Amino acid sequence: MIRQKIVAGNWKMNGSKASVSDLVNGLLEISESSAEVVVTPPFPFLSQVAEMIAPRNELVLAAQNLSQYEKGAYTGEVSAAMLTDFKVTYVLVGHSERRSLYGETDDVVAEKVKVALSAGLKPILCIGETLEEREAGQTLFVCERQVAAVIDVVGIQAFDNIVIAYEPVWAIGTGLSASAQQAQDVHQAIRANLASLSTPVSEKVQILYGGSVKASTSAELFTMPDVDGALVGGASLDAKEFLDIVKAAG
Repeated sequence: MIRQKIVAGNWKMNGSKASVSDLVNGLLEISESSAEVVVTPPFPFLSQVAEMIAPRNELVLAAQNLSQYEKGAYTGEVSAAMLTDFKVTYVLVGHSERRSLYGETDDVVAEKVKVALSAGLKPILCIGETLEEREAGQTLFVCERQVAAVIDVVGIQAFDNIVIAYEPVWAIGTGLSASAQQAQDVHQAIRANLASLSTPVSEKVQILYGGSVKASTSAELFTMPDVDGALVGGASLDAKEFLDIVKAAG
């Protein structure tokens, strides 16, 4: 099965109204690509970015997180319904920074996936191991556990509408990156694990790689048969660098 590649830029907690305007204008210089190109600004800039990209269809809007609650007394949280008001298509769920810095457990992540799907949003489910877990040979165990927690709540068929992003925690923001073959090996194992429950779902689901992705490394990465794109951090704040990654995706 031919799966469309996705190149998603996670801007994290970066930007101002002026810099976001400059970045989006730079990204709108994008040439035709077979990949789906996703931008993930901080919450305060969702409206600004939505308005800038609305006249065009080259860029797709995503959010960095959402609450597992529908509404109520949850100061500082953002609901799925609020995101759909801004024409958000994707939402990151379970990013390692949310897990490690804010204590999001596998169960919380699974509930967020459920809420996102119920609202018509497409979750980008982030999974991955720490350096200690990798050195202990637990990479696949960790990834399978994180995916299983979601399957337990929403079922395997829900993965028809879920994207997986494998992000080894030791490679995020460190300048280190898994080799293309290392990424392929883990992606292949994730897909095989899904296939044990549903072969059609495993063949359809898009699995992205994230972790210090750069233009210089993305071309080889995208040749791997089970790597369906990238979740890009720091490099997504540079329009030229990010578009070079998009170009490498085809």
